[in-house]
Amino acid sequence: MPSFDEVLKEAGEFGRFQKRVFFLLSQTGITFSSLFASVVFLGQAPDNFWCRIPGAAELSERCGWTLEEERNFTVVPLHLGNESVSGECKRLDITWDTSVSCTSPLARYGNHSTGNLPLATCHDNWVYEQPQSSIISEYNLVCGKAWMLDLSQAILNLGFLTGAFTLGYAADRCGRIPIYLLSCLGVGICGIIAAFAPNFTVFLIFRFLQGMFGKGTWMTCYVIVTEIVGSDQRIVGIVIQIFFTLGIMILPGIAYLIPTWQGIQLAISLPNFLFLLYYWMVPESPRWLLTRKKGEKALKIMRNIAKHNGKFLSPHYSEITISNEEVSNPSFLDLVRTPQMRRNTLILMYAWFTSALIYQGLVMRLGITGGNLYLDFFISGAVELPAALLIIVTIDRVGRRLPFAISNIVASIACLVTVFLPEDIPWLKTTVATLGRLSITIAFEVVYLVNSELYPTTLRNFGVSLCSSLCDLGGIIAPFLLFRLAAIWLELPLIIFSILAVVCGLLVLLLPETKGISLPETVEDVEQL
Repeated sequence: MPSFDEVLKEAGEFGRFQKRVFFLLSQTGITFSSLFASVVFLGQAPDNFWCRIPGAAELSERCGWTLEEERNFTVVPLHLGNESVSGECKRLDITWDTSVSCTSPLARYGNHSTGNLPLATCHDNWVYEQPQSSIISEYNLVCGKAWMLDLSQAILNLGFLTGAFTLGYAADRCGRIPIYLLSCLGVGICGIIAAFAPNFTVFLIFRFLQGMFGKGTWMTCYVIVTEIVGSDQRIVGIVIQIFFTLGIMILPGIAYLIPTWQGIQLAISLPNFLFLLYYWMVPESPRWLLTRKKGEKALKIMRNIAKHNGKFLSPHYSEITISNEEVSNPSFLDLVRTPQMRRNTLILMYAWFTSALIYQGLVMRLGITGGNLYLDFFISGAVELPAALLIIVTIDRVGRRLPFAISNIVASIACLVTVFLPEDIPWLKTTVATLGRLSITIAFEVVYLVNSELYPTTLRNFGVSLCSSLCDLGGIIAPFLLFRLAAIWLELPLIIFSILAVVCGLLVLLLPETKGISLPETVEDVEQL
């Protein structure tokens, strides 16, 4: 009986069939990255807003005020009397009298300065002066509630984390395609409900669920792509990252053309329903079928792959060698039970955490420019494209381990050098920081590939999902680490990033090289790497 890799070579390791499946599944990267970064445009801060006084509608109707006149009469005097109060979060706590004069509603207080008049905190009566709507203006996430915007992104990352555990486990139990399709359906439905959420609590609930299902689509499509190609073609695991970057670059265009946050939310959610058509286009992973002792179905799919690739499997193939390893419900203990698996798991978890923390930290640091949000965001995505190209050029020549380690070490050096560059040369600081961003992006993309290559088929989806869950933990911690440490010293976060990256660069040198090696089928295969 031939092994799966022998049959795959005969059927074609990256023929017309695999290219079609790869292109179809890669579209998931565009929708997932749009969801990942959508808070930037869903939560655009209003350019100008102010607190409306109680009974303002009646006063305006009685005096015939326009909205601008209402602000001039009721908010501007507050700021003139007390320059530290802008009228955004505080209002004058007085009885307004327009019976004497609509043009001097404060006349009854005589010569009293408005700085001496009592103030009250504004709770829910704000006026936003901007054409672009956002969840900030929809749910009044300003002043004392401003932290809730950060909460919405933390909730999304929590959804990613939950999806990594639950749907990663389910994909190893129930199959890659069923969980992929279920996740696509979930992202679409939850995205629609979130777009029309009646309050912020409902929005958060479905934001969480959309994150959970979104992680299911991304991780599962990635595993399918790497399992249907030969060992020399697994570079597709890097190429698929380009589609993630394309999503980052497309998102500002969507936000620029669609003026409402609900429209943006629908635009990044509805395409997931199209992926349900893959039920008729993308087969189940034959590697996974073999681990579930479904050799006949796997062989049928392999014959179909060969047919589409213009090849022909030998007719005497009646069965493919399947793993002797008993299939059980995967658990974390399976990932740390043996020495090599334990070493790989712990290093990969740290690498995921570090890559995400530094990546998001550098993005936030470079992104606070106060320029054109749409153009700046597009450029920040374009910076990532050379990362994938550099990996494609080097990874099949020098292997995985060396680029993985060097990219982390270069990121560490770039962060450290940026700390000591003079402030009066901003272009140089930005250039070196961008080098750090490029390097950590390379590390981020290589860890995807290496992670899938260091786990056996029976544990691959669960292992990738579990380790990558540390990426979501890093994403939750990154903003708090960046802003709290920057409050102490602006460059302190870069020193922390530098330490984390250099440690990661040294640790990944302990991982086995997987260049040109067949994907391991069993834990024993991993132990022999």
